[in-house]
Amino acid sequence: MSSRSCPDWPDLLELAPDLQFKHYTVAEAKLPAEVLGAIHHVSLSDVAICCDLDQHVFYGKHTDPALGEALKASHWYELTEWRTSGPGGPSGPGGPSR
Repeated sequence: MSSRSCPDWPDLLELAPDLQFKHYTVAEAKLPAEVLGAIHHVSLSDVAICCDLDQHVFYGKHTDPALGEALKASHWYELTEWRTSGPGGPSGPGGPSR
C-alpha cells in the first residue's frame, strides 16, 4: 500500500477488487480540459480526487463535490455508477462472470 492509497482501501477492495483507489490533487491527476474548466472555486492543487486513474473511476466520498459533478459529465464514473450500470456492473466486462 502506498502513501497515496485511500484509507478506505479494505472496503473499496470488497466493492471493486479490480480497481486501485489513490488520492491525488487535480493538478496531479491531469484530468480532461472540460473537467478542469468546471472547477472555479479553488486552486487545482488544493482540490482532492480519490480515484483509479487508469479506469476513470472516482470515489465520491473522498472527492471534492464540485469536481465529482464535473467528472460525472465526462467519461468518468463514480464508483456506485461503475458498479451498477457501468463497466463494473453485472453486464460489464468488470462484472461477475456467468
